[in-house]
Amino acid sequence: MDRIFFLVWNVNLHLGMNVLVNNKTEELKDGEKLLDLLAQLNLAEKRGIAVAVNNSIVSRAGWNNHELNENDKVTIIRPTQGG
Repeated sequence: MDRIFFLVWNVNLHLGMNVLVNNKTEELKDGEKLLDLLAQLNLAEKRGIAVAVNNSIVSRAGWNNHELNENDKVTIIRPTQGG
């Protein structure tokens, strides 16, 4: 029994955490910041995007300090052109 518990615990240790980004699950390492997620999505350098975590806007200046948590809901809004 102890061996089975260790194997399950060890697997969970390496999985990190999941956050929901525009209704799509993304896996991150524990303790990653919002800026890390945006870099993973190739959006960290994009201008003109707005980001909210759990329905609260996070300013660009706060992206590097905002630590994400398991099951956070991240909304990324990008402008589109149309007519």
